[in-house]
Amino acid sequence: MRLHIKAAAIAALALAAPTIATAQDEQRIVSIGGSITEIIYAIGKGDALIARDTTSSFPEQANDLPDVGYMRALSPEGVLSVSPGLIVSEDGAGPPETIDVLKEADIPMVMIADEFSHEGIVAKIRAVGVAVGAEQEADALANDVDAKLLTAQETAAARAGDTPKRVMFILSTQGGRIMASGSNTAADSIIAMSGAVNAITEFEGYKQLSDEAISVAAPDVILMMDRGGDHGADNSELLAMPAIVTTPAAETGSVVRMNGLYMLGFGPRTADAVLELSAALYGE
Repeated sequence: MRLHIKAAAIAALALAAPTIATAQDEQRIVSIGGSITEIIYAIGKGDALIARDTTSSFPEQANDLPDVGYMRALSPEGVLSVSPGLIVSEDGAGPPETIDVLKEADIPMVMIADEFSHEGIVAKIRAVGVAVGAEQEADALANDVDAKLLTAQETAAARAGDTPKRVMFILSTQGGRIMASGSNTAADSIIAMSGAVNAITEFEGYKQLSDEAISVAAPDVILMMDRGGDHGADNSELLAMPAIVTTPAAETGSVVRMNGLYMLGFGPRTADAVLELSAALYGE
């Protein structure tokens, strides 16, 4: 069934402090949050961007913009140094003291709620459109993304059939300790949208798991971001870990890695990510 977003719900997603900016305001936009930046480019307002945060790595031209820091560890000096006329941010940016300083600087700031769902993506696009004065363009994008998400989820459900796979999303293997996703996370939602079930449901958010907990979870597939480095072992190391080696995923060598923003950003490309992940899990 097609999802319809009420106007009141859309309005509730845009929380401004201290004021809401309009198209007539100075269009020197700082974008905080990878999905927000993607949306701004997708609705044709990329030329108004003067800076972005570290998580904003798509589209490629975003990387040419000054980087004001990681969205959850912003410094007021970094943001203010680019003289923004408007800040558009995913909810959750911080720390709180930085947000307080930016509010006191009397810079229009719009916080956009980040809900990990089909309807949340559609509402997010429309809320960004309101914030940057491109409502018509945002509505067109929202309608297109809405239709693509519906089709992608129907395709994923058909691929899964009556035997959805159990997927465990691992955020980090740093120090040999496995940190995985429970419920109420972006990873949990993308797994469900792709026709699978989260193998870990005993807690919300991300936690380190014991070897026993992973063995009991018995994931068919391990899902990870492709960033590597200190946070992720390569496949041979991963599948040889004592916590993993007894799982069905290790027996079949089933590890799927995807770009973090693409998989977990919940923005304009999420329908493509759903299709790609479901194909990796079940085949075309």
